[in-house]
Amino acid sequence: MSVPAHPRVTDVIETPVAAPARPRHRADIEGLRAVAAVLIAVYHIWFGTVSGGVDVFLLLTGFLITGSLVRAMERDGRIAFGAFWTKLVKRLFPAGAVVLGAVLVMTYLFFPRSQWMTVIDDVRAAVLYYGNWHLAAGSVDYMADNSAASAAQHFWSLAVQGQFYLLWPVLITLAGLVAVRLGVRVRRVAFAAVGIVFVVSLAYSLWITAVEPVWAYFDTGARLWELALGGMLALVVHRVDLPGTLRMIAGWLGLAGLVSCGLVIGDSLPYPGFASLWPTVAALLVILAGAGEAANGRFSANRLLGVRPLTWLGGHAYTLFLWHWPVLIVYLELTERVRPSLTGGLMVLASSFAAALFTTRVIEGSVNRVTKRHRAPSWSLAAGVIFIVPVLAAGSLWAHSIDQDRRLRLELSSNPLAYPGAAVHLNPELAAGLPDLPIHPDTTTVARETIDQTRSCNAVVEDTEVVSCEFGDPGSDYTIAMVGSSHVRHWFQAMRTLADQHGWRLVTMTKNACQFSSEEQVYRGEVYTECTAWNADVMLELAELTPDAVFTLASLTDRKEDEHVPTGFVDRWRLLDGMGVDVIAIRDTPRFDFPVPECIDRNGRDECSSPKAESMAEVPPFKDLPNVPHNTRFLDLTDSLCEDGVCHGVIGNQLVYYDTDHLSYAFSRSLAVVMEPQLLEAVGQAVPKGEPTLVDAAMTLHESAHS
Repeated sequence: MSVPAHPRVTDVIETPVAAPARPRHRADIEGLRAVAAVLIAVYHIWFGTVSGGVDVFLLLTGFLITGSLVRAMERDGRIAFGAFWTKLVKRLFPAGAVVLGAVLVMTYLFFPRSQWMTVIDDVRAAVLYYGNWHLAAGSVDYMADNSAASAAQHFWSLAVQGQFYLLWPVLITLAGLVAVRLGVRVRRVAFAAVGIVFVVSLAYSLWITAVEPVWAYFDTGARLWELALGGMLALVVHRVDLPGTLRMIAGWLGLAGLVSCGLVIGDSLPYPGFASLWPTVAALLVILAGAGEAANGRFSANRLLGVRPLTWLGGHAYTLFLWHWPVLIVYLELTERVRPSLTGGLMVLASSFAAALFTTRVIEGSVNRVTKRHRAPSWSLAAGVIFIVPVLAAGSLWAHSIDQDRRLRLELSSNPLAYPGAAVHLNPELAAGLPDLPIHPDTTTVARETIDQTRSCNAVVEDTEVVSCEFGDPGSDYTIAMVGSSHVRHWFQAMRTLADQHGWRLVTMTKNACQFSSEEQVYRGEVYTECTAWNADVMLELAELTPDAVFTLASLTDRKEDEHVPTGFVDRWRLLDGMGVDVIAIRDTPRFDFPVPECIDRNGRDECSSPKAESMAEVPPFKDLPNVPHNTRFLDLTDSLCEDGVCHGVIGNQLVYYDTDHLSYAFSRSLAVVMEPQLLEAVGQAVPKGEPTLVDAAMTLHESAHS
């Protein structure tokens, strides 16, 4: 007697009622896809702002997928998960992989080394459909200048859709199980389930957009309501049949609202949040206007959307979206522009159309021909994987090559005579005989390596409490606390080297974009309340720690205003004076108007300098500052960064900055030898007789090398 196989969940769902008739083909929806794709491209190319097109794509994805899944449940009593996902793989992976492969090639050919690892990481995240979380974690501002954007950055929205494709079949299946249990229609339970997702996600989107808009932009949870709204619409649209006049008004109002979305919203409102209701409601009106038996009247917007050119373009909307962004970014890189001219933008648009047409016809067409002959799901899966694997492999091999080069430079840099950094100023003979070697750190990895040195010991923008770490001798009788913004943080390697050398205890308390000051500060145009709270917490921490000295900034440099000493700085010094804590205030560093690593990659090390006067005062602004508390001592290492009024991007074969104004970890460490005399004088400590200093060790090494 044979035992029946254990039934799967998806096999036991029965349809409570007869399945509805298959919905009629909506040509206007293809046209709506075309409009959304063109709007995305146009607003990205010429305006650099939100267009609302991505929101329309998300809503349409929810509309089409939800309708398809629910009809499958009503028709078959189950969802064929394997067939569903493999069809998506066949539809999405080949074209996406071709574009991502092209991004890797274009990055190698046209972009500076300093951007290579960023693109490799973005491509890997895009291939594996977690690109939105990758960008959110990196706090990438999507509304920033395109010139600073990755050519694969736009794949974030496809990652959101990919995560939706994994979640939605499970949700609809569970809705079907509940429907069977309750004896009601699948469609009704599915609508309730999707409605719950809509309400929860929208509420979360409004909250997270107000609290952390950059994160919210990429957050799947903050976007899921747009897909759910499309899903709810799919489940009720067959019942909608608006009166003729109302249908006409809804269609044109929706289309006009969609086209004008980018002009009205632009960058003025946090996104998504309330602002994203504009394009989604506009698209909803268009879809409702096209529903019913009497839809697409002679002068309706839906009839316009259903014309042959727009429906043809709608068939290429996906590949146009894929190509427009990398083509734009390459154009901006080659022309060194922030925004294309009218002619340049038209060239970008035309090139994107040509690439999209080629990808659709040749790549997708070939895949479709193969899978039509071989209909098994495994062939659809293979068709996608065959394209994805080479892209992943190419990215991994390239990353490995970059790492090998980084290791070589690191090995070479272990010779202090070949890579002295700031110590080159100690001996003119050393500067004159400096060998011509690749700079260290590598421009490709310097930013990540520098930030990683203290990533876990630093408060990020949204933090209000102190994040601190301790280094050096925990039992030392002398403690220095490093307190302030990233311009305090980038002295960490120098200070740690000196703390280890002299047996001090070093405690770090730093926060992004937040000065150690009593004044209210501004971040990205808004009052930086997190910084105010952090400053208050710092004072409590210092009162408990009672360090011997606090190392912080003495001045602020800026290319838009003169170097100055904020009043809030002096207020903090006075408070510390009352606590019996010394202040070691170091002059701020120069600021360039270009990323130094990128400049070196493009123009060579000798062409990447900046006049000191563009960001720094001729005389330190604290030199004649009145009413300086008696506990405060000043350090000024500008002479180790600038020579004869010019600040250099490479000194002693070391890369000085990892961006426009932050010291690289290696050069910061090299500054310890020139900081040591000033710091020892500031803390009032004499080196015990016979104990070598860093300066002594460096001079001995230089003399032995030249003897």
